[in-house]
Amino acid sequence: MSNPFDDKSASFQVLVNEEGQHSLWPAFIAVPAGWTVALAATDRAACDDFIEAHWRDMRPRSLVAKDLDAAKA
Repeated sequence: MSNPFDDKSASFQVLVNEEGQHSLWPAFIAVPAGWTVALAATDRAACDDFIEAHWRDMRPRSLVAKDLDAAKA
């Protein structure tokens, strides 16, 4: 089986977990536990654009919260 991420004509979706981390995900593969669909199945370029626009801070939410708490102290 070839890598589904290498198929430029495949349909993908964007997943997000509770930490706000995003993932490009092949549309034909079931969404894993702990992840939700943030962008429904579309082409890879649209998914890449969505991730770039919406995932500006690569740090997990829990780390961002700790940094904010530390800055307040």
